[in-house]
Amino acid sequence: ILRMDSTNADALYVRGLCLYYEDCIDKAVQFFVQALRMAPDHEKARLACRNAKALKAKKEEGNQAFKNNNYEAAYQLYTEALTIDPNNIKTNAKLYCNRATAGAKLKKLNQAIEDCTSAIKLDDTYIKAYLRRAQCFMDTEQYEEAVRDYEKVYQTEKTSDHKHLLKNAQLQLKKSKRKDYYKVLGVGKNATEDEIKKAYRKRALMHHPDRHSAATPEVQKEEEKKFKEVGEAFTVLSDPKKKIRYDNGHDLEDDGSFDGGGKCLLWFFFFGWI
Repeated sequence: ILRMDSTNADALYVRGLCLYYEDCIDKAVQFFVQALRMAPDHEKARLACRNAKALKAKKEEGNQAFKNNNYEAAYQLYTEALTIDPNNIKTNAKLYCNRATAGAKLKKLNQAIEDCTSAIKLDDTYIKAYLRRAQCFMDTEQYEEAVRDYEKVYQTEKTSDHKHLLKNAQLQLKKSKRKDYYKVLGVGKNATEDEIKKAYRKRALMHHPDRHSAATPEVQKEEEKKFKEVGEAFTVLSDPKKKIRYDNGHDLEDDGSFDGGGKCLLWFFFFGWI
């Protein structure tokens, strides 16, 4: 139509509308402006032009606030932008993802996950939203969900970076399903050798069977189980080679050196040999 009549206001408006819904807002505005030049009373073009300019301005404000590390302001601006035109699916998908990024910076991880999910519902090919949600799942230790999202990304774009992210998520999932020896001893993953020994002494004394000899059989059984886990944890975390294998997610049984008990270590400890 525009080849035949470049002054057709309706055609200019519809062309602009198509660009607007493809998130080409700058080009869309140009066509809306042209339509209004041809027909100043074109109400639909006027409304679309106003929405497009408002959406562009609010999104850019949010982006600038984010670049300035003002994440609270960015989060609020993206929220305001999302109310301008619920029908603009592609732009709103990006706004949800942007808000998720700001939310993650503010440690609003569950809300960030929800925003990514909203973005994906609007555009299920939006790789950036899958990547952002996967990272939030990793940060909240929801490793199965993170693996699912990274698998989706890798199936779509088989890059070395995406493969690395998927493998790391799979490793963290594997590690999450075994005993957390750091948690057993009540220390952080960066604990020093002395901190591990002190924590071991404290937990071993706490759960030693002799301390619970007057308890019910159920309690005795539970404390004996915990006492054994303390021994296992110290057996691994006090041995540099086993600790490295454990931290890297390897199965300790693979090298044939893990006895799983740590009883001798416990007695050595109590007699002052450790």
